[in-house]
Amino acid sequence: MRYLANKEPYLDYAQALEQGWPIATGVVEGACRPLIADRFDITGSRWSVEGAEALLLLRAVIINGDFEEYWLHHIEQEHLRTRQARHQDGYALTA
Repeated sequence: MRYLANKEPYLDYAQALEQGWPIATGVVEGACRPLIADRFDITGSRWSVEGAEALLLLRAVIINGDFEEYWLHHIEQEHLRTRQARHQDGYALTA
């Protein structure tokens, strides 16, 4: 009861509907299954915080349909990190 009493100012559903604000969590809850539960609810799996965060970010990119764009960016960044820096040493850059 204390929780609801403390949140009472935020529970004016009539005002929320008038303003066009969402009052349900269905959209968010619906996104949880394909994004989180399908991968992390595997029996016996263990995740580090870093590994879980990396996987969630990648799954979000895939679900949003942005994987191809992300992958091209990733390859470009890897090229810059591993190749360009290695061959740049000893050269003076001039304009």
